[in-house]
Amino acid sequence: MMGSSTLPKPADSGLPELHKIKIATISPSYSCRSEQDFHQGYGKTALFLLSSSEQRSRPDLVFNGACGSEDYFDGSTAGDDMSMIADLGTEPLEEITAARVFNLRRIHSFDQYSRFARIAKVQANHTYALLIDKRDVRGLLVFAVTAYEPNKRVDLQYAVKEYQPLEVKAQSNGFNWDVKNQTDCACK
Repeated sequence: MMGSSTLPKPADSGLPELHKIKIATISPSYSCRSEQDFHQGYGKTALFLLSSSEQRSRPDLVFNGACGSEDYFDGSTAGDDMSMIADLGTEPLEEITAARVFNLRRIHSFDQYSRFARIAKVQANHTYALLIDKRDVRGLLVFAVTAYEPNKRVDLQYAVKEYQPLEVKAQSNGFNWDVKNQTDCACK
């Protein structure tokens, strides 16, 4: 069994440092750009937690929204990504722990549990949690919007709570968002 002391440290591995608040500006909204800008990839419309993710055009978080429409955050950018995001309200980023992401008040009541969805509306002074679920990465990112200009820019403070590159050894074939289930037994 490998002990935690044998794992590479983030500085050695190129992984993001955990629990440290950093800042970023994402601009403009991904879908509110010229056709020429679209051909250049994500550019500055997304947050990349690893430089290798930026080189492969695999952002962790995208600032999106068509010109003149409501902006939103999205963590799923490839066909089989299943990242989910929750709006945690105006809770200060410094107070967010991994445990509090799922239930800010830590009170067992169904209405107190966080609601995760595929996207979340951008709101000034709100804090969010992003569960990163991609083919080769799983992680937890928390971030707060410190300034926001619709379709133009969003300023963030963020902290990575967990980040694990994955070595996928096998994967079931045939994933499709729209395929219905088929019965394989006489279950009725």
